[in-house]
Amino acid sequence: MTRYMVLSKHDDGLGVPPMSEWDPDDVTAHLDYLRALNAELIDSGELVELQVLTGPELARIVVSDGGPPVVTDGPFPEAKELLAGYQMIDVESEERAIEIAAKVSAAPGPGGVPLRQRIELRAVMTDLPGVEL
Repeated sequence: MTRYMVLSKHDDGLGVPPMSEWDPDDVTAHLDYLRALNAELIDSGELVELQVLTGPELARIVVSDGGPPVVTDGPFPEAKELLAGYQMIDVESEERAIEIAAKVSAAPGPGGVPLRQRIELRAVMTDLPGVEL
C-alpha cells in the first residue's frame, strides 16, 4: 500500500466564486458529495485522515531566520491557489489514487456543475536516505 496526499486548493482560475457566495443548496450538494466520497473511502479502509482548512483570507505566511518570526496576512494577490484541504489515502496503486483524485475534482459546484478542480496528488515519501521514518 502507498499513501498519497490528495490536495484540494482554492483556485481563482476556475472562474467559480468563493463557496461563501454560492447558493446554500449548492453548498449542501457539494458537501454531501464529498461526505459520501469520504464515507466510501472509510468503508474501503483507504481514508487515513482528512482536514478542511479555513479560507485564504485567514491564511498567514510565517518567515524566520531563527529570530522573531515575520507574519503577514492573506489573501495574497500573487497567489491564485491556496490549499483548501487534504485527504490522506492509503491505496494499492497510483491508478486508484488518480481515480479518487478525479472524484474529488468532479465535486459539484454552483448549479451542480462539476468544479473540475485541479487536484494535486503526491505520494508520501517512505524512503529517505539516512532517515528512519
